[in-house]
Amino acid sequence: MVGGESGVLLAAGVRGQRAECPGCTASSTRVHSRYRRRIADAPTAGRSTQIWLRVRRFFCENTACEKKTFVEQVAGLTRRWARCTDSLRRMLTAVGLALAGRAGARLTAVLGMPVSRHSLLRLVRGLPDPPVSPVSPVTVLGVDDYAVKRGHHYGTVLVDCQTGKAIDLLLGRDADPLAEWLQAHPKPVVICRDRATAYAEGAATGAPEAQQVADRFHLWQNLATAVERTVIGHKRCLEEPAVPAAETSRSPATEPTGAMADRRKANHALVHDLVAQGASFRQIAEHLGWSQRTVARYAHAKAWQELMVGQKPRPSLLDPFIPYLRERIDQGCLRATRLHREVTTQGFTGGYGIVRAFVEQHRMKPDLERVRRPASVREVTGWICRHPDNLVEHDSQRLQAILERCPELNTAAELVRSFADMLTHLHGHRLGTWIASAQASAPSPIARFATSLTNDLAAVTAGLSQPHNSGPVEGNVNRIKMIKRQMYGRARFDLLRKRVLLAR
Repeated sequence: MVGGESGVLLAAGVRGQRAECPGCTASSTRVHSRYRRRIADAPTAGRSTQIWLRVRRFFCENTACEKKTFVEQVAGLTRRWARCTDSLRRMLTAVGLALAGRAGARLTAVLGMPVSRHSLLRLVRGLPDPPVSPVSPVTVLGVDDYAVKRGHHYGTVLVDCQTGKAIDLLLGRDADPLAEWLQAHPKPVVICRDRATAYAEGAATGAPEAQQVADRFHLWQNLATAVERTVIGHKRCLEEPAVPAAETSRSPATEPTGAMADRRKANHALVHDLVAQGASFRQIAEHLGWSQRTVARYAHAKAWQELMVGQKPRPSLLDPFIPYLRERIDQGCLRATRLHREVTTQGFTGGYGIVRAFVEQHRMKPDLERVRRPASVREVTGWICRHPDNLVEHDSQRLQAILERCPELNTAAELVRSFADMLTHLHGHRLGTWIASAQASAPSPIARFATSLTNDLAAVTAGLSQPHNSGPVEGNVNRIKMIKRQMYGRARFDLLRKRVLLAR
């Protein structure tokens, strides 16, 4: 044994007198020649280790064997053509499964067993696929899709919901791959899936006896989408009533003036005139050479003065004197001539027009205490879909005020809470009554959601009645995303499948 800065070197030899031919398994004692093999081994104290193993080549004494000579192998240490021991091979394979190529190569270099990223990937690809044992078939099978390349190619992941382990990955998210897999393997008792039509057809074709269960998470997600569309349709109901104006000594605000104000006023009138004639935002944008966002901003503004709010201030000679001017204006002095004389005595070198523009701009400043910011669509959707006990008092009060102003949103909130109670306590027998009530009185987005449940009524009822869910499936989908990012999204399907199925 020799140690150095570069690593550890071990010298060894085989003592046995016989060796077994790998071709015919016949034993031989006739030595043909000897040579030395260099084999990398597991690191010692963080340093790379290499074994110089002296081996012999034997003659095969079986005249019927095709092999004339063969090299002896040491069980558990060497194999044909291998340049590393079995223990090091297992360690590198584990690193390749966990971290793939580049990250794995960086880690192995630190641990004292440097190897290229290509070697790590070859070790992973060389692993056998884990078989789906027919002796212990999957009882509860979870099915969901994942993106191989988002927006272009998708696949299907199959998960044992009782153990949470992925059992197979399929290319495509159509009905045929799932049906073929189910026909080739033992049939599950329950199939948990989302509400995709393809998976429903594939499950019915491949395992018609299995009970299909619609996942509760996707049901709630679909309902939340319907609630969001309902809130968007009643967005005007979200506006808060103005607070009565308090007594103030300030003069009423004047109209904005200047070249920019004139442009905003003319553009606002032009856009509203075109909208009134029936033109779309896209047509107006193409006609005027603007972006659709600019056209929408003018179209959504009730008055052109709203477009003047939020202008970024530019450096000015008046900046050092602004605190003093604001103090004087708060005291009630709004005469620009007097304020100009006062700041001039303090060292202001600018003209009278700058001071007058500041005073006018100050008069135009909106009274934010009277105008409350309306709740956003996302906020109201979250308030309606959240449990009332989980809302803070302020949000609960604002939601109650909105529901009092809008009967349609109040009806939607009552139906959402009824559905949430049914989903939480697994009262699937109440689904028919809920659907009838939603179709009769709910806003159109929620009514359409209720109608869509009738197309998959058996699976939805089972999802609201049984404890099975697709939680383990969603966890594996997130794991697939993480593995894809580790491989920079450039790995082929075979490598992705090995890492998902074999990594622990």
